Amino acid sequence: MSKKTEVSKSKKKTGLVSSLYQNHSTKTSTSDITEKDLLEKLKNKQEITPDDILKLKGPTQNYLCKITDNVYEIDFVHFKIRDMSKNIVLFEVSKESDSDEKTDLSSLDDNSRFIQYRFNKAFLKLRNIGATVEFTVGSKPVQNFLMIERHYFKDRLIKSFDFNFGFCLPDSRNSIEHIYEMPLLSDAESEPNRYI
Repeated sequence: MSKKTEVSKSKKKTGLVSSLYQNHSTKTSTSDITEKDLLEKLKNKQEITPDDILKLKGPTQNYLCKITDNVYEIDFVHFKIRDMSKNIVLFEVSKESDSDEKTDLSSLDDNSRFIQYRFNKAFLKLRNIGATVEFTVGSKPVQNFLMIERHYFKDRLIKSFDFNFGFCLPDSRNSIEHIYEMPLLSDAESEPNRYI
């Protein structure tokens, strides 16, 4: 199961996250789009929209915006996954926050916005999990913050969520827990392999 989340700036910049702050259309499309198509749009200075992201049939191998595009200084500082039935934490990671100094985004690379986690086969049998995400916002208010989260298993989309956080105050710390009902997988689908 993989999860990618991006955040960045206003409509003036191209890229996945510049679109996240716009109102999201609930229209669905049957036409697929590839990462190569989206990279071509960026090359041609075209905006990538939430609808484009919803047409992707797999996770991207590359980020679709630069880390320095994050003019709202949104920083994901804590992430936790837990088994809801037993209230057991399965995975948790937090950024160290020894000071209130702002991070110089130009000094970071893509590894700073990537989390990799692996679960054993038993994870696939869980019925409900909770995922807590905590993020901070810089000195600018964020209007219509939309996060699109897509879960893939063995290159197949199994869950897709749109979270509209709406307005986020400047210089704020925000936290939310989402409860997921896990999809039922056949025994053949849940056999361990390189994707788990």
